[in-house]
Amino acid sequence: MNDNNTSISGYILSPHFLRSALTVVIGNLIYAIGVALFILPSGLITGGTTGIAIITNHNFGISISIFVAIFNAVMFVAGFALLGKEFALTTLISTFAYPALLGFLQKLIGPFKLTDDLFLSALFGGLCIGLSLAMIIRIGVSTGGMDIPPLVLNKYFRVPVSVSLYVFDFIILIGQMMFSPTRTSLYGIVLVLVYTITLDRLLAIGASKTKLEIVTKSSEEIKKAILQDIDRSVTLLHGQTGYLGRETDIVLTIISSRELYKVERLVHKLDPDAFIILSKVGSVSGRGFSREKRYIDKK
Repeated sequence: MNDNNTSISGYILSPHFLRSALTVVIGNLIYAIGVALFILPSGLITGGTTGIAIITNHNFGISISIFVAIFNAVMFVAGFALLGKEFALTTLISTFAYPALLGFLQKLIGPFKLTDDLFLSALFGGLCIGLSLAMIIRIGVSTGGMDIPPLVLNKYFRVPVSVSLYVFDFIILIGQMMFSPTRTSLYGIVLVLVYTITLDRLLAIGASKTKLEIVTKSSEEIKKAILQDIDRSVTLLHGQTGYLGRETDIVLTIISSRELYKVERLVHKLDPDAFIILSKVGSVSGRGFSREKRYIDKK
């Protein structure tokens, strides 16, 4: 128990965690600015937890920031139970930072309205959300809330995260269209398109595939970790060190640039002396890249 507490406290105080925490807070601040300045004052519909909060606020009068805080807390507990401790640590900040920042900005701004133009509100609100999500997702952190159900469905039923995200967002948008004017509903769809395109474009920066060749004495542990934690295929090559002439394994895998930092941390955690050769790959053809993944049961 003490060892676990020490490792958790050590991780929390590490430079990596502190940098990630700062990025998450800034990302959530940008998200809250987009919602408080552009979406809520204009009455635009939107997806995610904020969309559910708007529906709840309309039907029951519950404060949007309070509902978001409660909903995020419930989803956090569910994520902790179903996705594990590592997920909980990386999601904890987003879970509480966004509703706190949104509530603060709503009180600070009050009835102030930056623009009456619905198109500008949809455009800049979408840019804020897309930028904030890209910042958070690129460091491998979840934003919590309605991000969690798709992750659970992906882990237990292999439903692609993007598919379930779009389905949930569509249902949430339909729920708001029931009471929103046609004009704000249409601009709300523009908002969703803007933040979706912005997110895709920002995540595509540096999205070329990366080939890793890992010379390590812990090939089995690293192989299992990449298969289970990164969900990428692995090939083991057998080689010999040049100086000492020792037999060794080389772990070969292809990953996306978004996964590189996580893989490097994972490898050096399992084998601090591992030798990693990294090279950019222009194109990859095969299952998991150009074709859908297929999971084969071992016999």
